Amino acid sequence: MNSLSTNASVSLGSNVIYEEVGAHLNISLDPDKKQLLKNLDISEYEYISRHLIPERASTKVKQVNNASELNISEFSKSTSLINLSLINKSRYINQFLIQVNKCLPDAGIFIGCLETVEQKYQNTLGKKRSIFNLLYWLYCFIVHRVFPKMLYIQKLYFFLTQGKFRWISQAEILGRLVSCGFEIIEFSVVNNKFYFVVMKVSEPDSSKKPSFMPFFPMNRVGKNGKMIKVYKLRTMHPYSEYLQSFVVKLNGYNEYGKPADDFRLAIWGKFYRKYWLDELPQFINVFKGELGLVGVRPLSMTRFKELPEDVQKMRIKFKPGCIPPYVSLNMPDENGNIEAERIYMKERLENGFTTDIKYFFLALFNILSGKIKSS
Repeated sequence: MNSLSTNASVSLGSNVIYEEVGAHLNISLDPDKKQLLKNLDISEYEYISRHLIPERASTKVKQVNNASELNISEFSKSTSLINLSLINKSRYINQFLIQVNKCLPDAGIFIGCLETVEQKYQNTLGKKRSIFNLLYWLYCFIVHRVFPKMLYIQKLYFFLTQGKFRWISQAEILGRLVSCGFEIIEFSVVNNKFYFVVMKVSEPDSSKKPSFMPFFPMNRVGKNGKMIKVYKLRTMHPYSEYLQSFVVKLNGYNEYGKPADDFRLAIWGKFYRKYWLDELPQFINVFKGELGLVGVRPLSMTRFKELPEDVQKMRIKFKPGCIPPYVSLNMPDENGNIEAERIYMKERLENGFTTDIKYFFLALFNILSGKIKSS
């Protein structure tokens, strides 16, 4: 056979295509791998084959959930792993991903899948969204999404379920992968499963401690360049902090200077941001003397380094503030945001604290009149 006939394979059933590929590449498949590939839907096989040739000996095909099921010695001649078991079924997800990292060489490819919260939402509610379906989804969400994140209840949850029914968001699994030393190549929903393709680029990162609580601190650049922890209400899924660079690279920034089309944002997060509720815990920083009521936005080091050099040098002379200048001057787009800070800092140097009073009332007017909206 000189070429693959995909149409013929599909018409004859899912078993045929794998045998054709093996024959085409002159590969003899081991029985376990052959059976796993036969169980795949054609759409899943085609998606995987865009990135790897599953039949090759250097590609391991597994259906495992635990780190103990991956033996490093098995991977001495392997450069990639395809795991066909849903990651939702793994009790210790990070331990499993770290073991995958150990098994693969540098630049090794890992393909896996799961059913995300977003898919659970669609599957549970269906096209006919009744009150009963909505209540059932809410019950499932609390039990399988919230309980595993609660400090004391999670022990009981995992004892009863062994972690086999956990709900995981798209952002969380991608963030976990990045934290475990992988770079995201691609992700897509195939046959009602969320597939990801990642590459090993480093050792797992243990320097950060992801927060699961609704109230959490973020590292931000403060006065004199000192790093401070700014408190906020959670608007994003856990492990989102690992995806900042990826999301910016993917979609850039929106008009408010925040990552555009940010899939890390949770449903409740959109509500919090719309009404500025996520900013309320920053008053803790105000009382601690780390933030002013008005001032330049507290930025992450990544975002801070992207600013023009003159703005960076000026910024560290001031305390960041809860109300940024762009709100007061109604200059929300990215360039306007930076220019608003230049104007504010110049006025602040010339007029001192009276500038903050002026900017506070300007911001209050813009918010109440609807001229400016939260990002």
